[in-house]
Amino acid sequence: MKTFPMGGVHPSENKLSCGKPVEVLPLPETVMIPLAQHIGAPAVAKVAKGDKVLTGQLIAEAGSFMSANIHSPVSGTVAAVDMQPNGQGLRQMMITIKREGDEWAEGIDRSETLVKECSLSAEQIIAKIKDAGIVGMGGATFPTHVKLSVPPGKKADALIINGVECEPYLTSDHRTMLEHGEELLVGVSILMKAIGVDRAFIGIENNKPDAIAHLSKLVKEYHGVEVVPLKVRYPQGGEKQLIAAVTGRQVPPPPALPIDVGAVVCNASTTLAVYYAVQKNKPLIERVVTITGKSVKEPKNLLTRMGTPIQSLIDAAGGLPADAGKVINGGPMMGRAMVNLASPVTKGCSGITVLSGRDAVRREASQCIKCAKCVAACPMGLEPYYLSKMTQKKNWDELEAQMITSCIECGCCQSTCPSYLPLLDWIRLGKQSVMGIIRQRAAAAAPKK
Repeated sequence: MKTFPMGGVHPSENKLSCGKPVEVLPLPETVMIPLAQHIGAPAVAKVAKGDKVLTGQLIAEAGSFMSANIHSPVSGTVAAVDMQPNGQGLRQMMITIKREGDEWAEGIDRSETLVKECSLSAEQIIAKIKDAGIVGMGGATFPTHVKLSVPPGKKADALIINGVECEPYLTSDHRTMLEHGEELLVGVSILMKAIGVDRAFIGIENNKPDAIAHLSKLVKEYHGVEVVPLKVRYPQGGEKQLIAAVTGRQVPPPPALPIDVGAVVCNASTTLAVYYAVQKNKPLIERVVTITGKSVKEPKNLLTRMGTPIQSLIDAAGGLPADAGKVINGGPMMGRAMVNLASPVTKGCSGITVLSGRDAVRREASQCIKCAKCVAACPMGLEPYYLSKMTQKKNWDELEAQMITSCIECGCCQSTCPSYLPLLDWIRLGKQSVMGIIRQRAAAAAPKK
């Protein structure tokens, strides 16, 4: 069975909510919508305090080509456009809306009727995706219209749909594939048309046999689309790892992108959002979020409007367990610990994981024993212990030479370290510093206007 060739680990899956059908979370009284919930420039607010808005109405416009539109997830009155703390306690610009019913903007088809035929051109499809504010919903939040805009001189020959969901605990993509298989496959055909390819692969790890069987049955009606079962191995959901697993092609180090080997990768939930945007004129205002954890009373998959407070999801799953030690936005491998549960669900939020007891406690670090387990586990062929050491020494030139920007922040190194060293924390810091230096260098070299 196919998988990627280098590194990787096998963390406990803990897919506690995989058998739980998606439930619709009741609408909150107030939502907060961050203007920066995607890679690139923050969106620019188009509303002010006191304005009335409808569900699905544009409230913030993309700040540049590498940005994304934002739409109101509820109808009501704008209460504020100001700085608010996010999940990590950092203040960022948000639009706060007090809900008053749920009146939708005109032109959005809310019916459940499947619409298969799409007569739009590739350019029109990409324009609708851009208008709808769709970004990568697996966590990366890369604006989808940018990904689909193949640069001059490049050519895609394969679309890969990421249904891997290798992060422990999370099951939102799994339930999406099971409950919206037909809509997802129409989304696949739309994406194929947008980038001009006649082949598409849906990669799914074999711990989801029901999703593999379901889509394998449906896909018979869709020419050129194939379901590819994959061996369970983390982090197979990484773009480069998934491309290698499905096609055998290796994406070169940065600045190379998947398109350099002819591939475009889209997450399963993103693909469903594309269907709704193109066929139903529905912007990205809601998503499925997994709320889970060993001590969570009722792990669930909840269809949630953007801007909903994280606390509301936890309450819907039975409340915060008494022994909760850490709440993570995402999963335990790549997620970020939260300090503010009043912070909102965003486009890239696929799950909330509550860790308890020993799982929530970071072990005390000891001296590196030079075992090289972190090197063997790295799916990018890096030397995590060395990158960590060079970050602590602030040796930015060496870090750049050692390709720290290739790190996908999967956490394999840290999870395998017998000395419990905070390798990922140091590498994230080093990567951010080096990328900042690279941006400054590029800005200085750019021609003056």
